[in-house]
Amino acid sequence: MHDFTVLVLPGAFNSSVAVTIDILGAAEAMAARAGVAPPRWRLCSVHGGPVQLRAGMSLDTTRLPVRPRDDRSTWVVPGLGLNTPGEIRRCLESDEAAKAIAALARHAKAGGQVAASCSAVFLLNAAGLLQGRRATVSWWYAPLLARMAPGCTVDADRMVCSDGPVVTAGAAFAQTDLMLHLLRERCGSVLTDLVSRMLLIDGRQAQAPFIAAEVLASGNDLVARLAARVESALPEAPAVSELAREFCMSERTLSRHIHKATGKSTQALVQSVRLRRARALLESSRMTVEQVAGAVGYQDATALRRLMKKVAGANPSRYRA
Repeated sequence: MHDFTVLVLPGAFNSSVAVTIDILGAAEAMAARAGVAPPRWRLCSVHGGPVQLRAGMSLDTTRLPVRPRDDRSTWVVPGLGLNTPGEIRRCLESDEAAKAIAALARHAKAGGQVAASCSAVFLLNAAGLLQGRRATVSWWYAPLLARMAPGCTVDADRMVCSDGPVVTAGAAFAQTDLMLHLLRERCGSVLTDLVSRMLLIDGRQAQAPFIAAEVLASGNDLVARLAARVESALPEAPAVSELAREFCMSERTLSRHIHKATGKSTQALVQSVRLRRARALLESSRMTVEQVAGAVGYQDATALRRLMKKVAGANPSRYRA
């Protein structure tokens, strides 16, 4: 019996695969010190044998069982390193991906847990596993996933999102956070904390501190102009009603355009601009937290701390040089 089945597809992101192997290997080596059984895991691909990753790297795998019996392992799909919507669509249409998608669907139907990060989350959607669930993905792919999976609640602010037997994570390096989450679930906090300390890694809760509104918009001119308008007005951020008038549309129409481009409400977009500006000031100036709060339009430092903790999962002090 295995605890984890790592499913590797051709062209997978090197670091996403490597960190999966390294965390499981470290857990295996340190289990005795933690007083727990070591995790059992296997490295698989659709056909078995050598699998080519990015930049000419490759690794050996065993063939994924066609009809696994009583497989209660967690299937983990590392990030695929796909950079554009076109690359994602072409990948999903490939024979290798089609077989992996079918296998993931069978495993989930049999009661197994599945997990993926970055663009590999689109495989879970193609397998029909995101319907009616909450999921996250690389934040710049959130609008694309929301369009492709209308029955899924896409929560791009989260680094790791667990909903029943489906666990998703953000960008490729979020594979670290995903594996710590899964290891904690399967092997307990003692071993996970030991692995985290020995490898000098820590689970992060949110992607929100890394989101840039203009990038999230994927080149949408309206969002770029709105973000620039809000930032230029700080600390007095304009109300949504004022923005709608300036852009010659109703609040409802503005909200629809913003949500289609970013997956966020207009107010959430305004908030993200303020928080990004606050982070920049914390990182690059000697202003106190109170002064930064005032500079981005919050009444006091307490309000800024509370909002940063809620949205970004971190206190302002974390961004000090």
